[in-house]
Amino acid sequence: MRRRTGARAVVGLAVLAGMGIFAAANAHLIWTSFHSQPNCVPHLKLPGEDGRFRAAESSC
Repeated sequence: MRRRTGARAVVGLAVLAGMGIFAAANAHLIWTSFHSQPNCVPHLKLPGEDGRFRAAESSC
């Protein structure tokens, strides 16, 4: 009986650790998305020529 309780505790801690890692990774991605600002890169300003894509809305 004691062995079963210990195994449950280990499994519970592993699940909590996994959830913590998952939450931390998502928090990092959200933080990075709000704090990164890509530089303006050259792109087509007019509608696509020769099948090339252009920016939907330019911020430059």
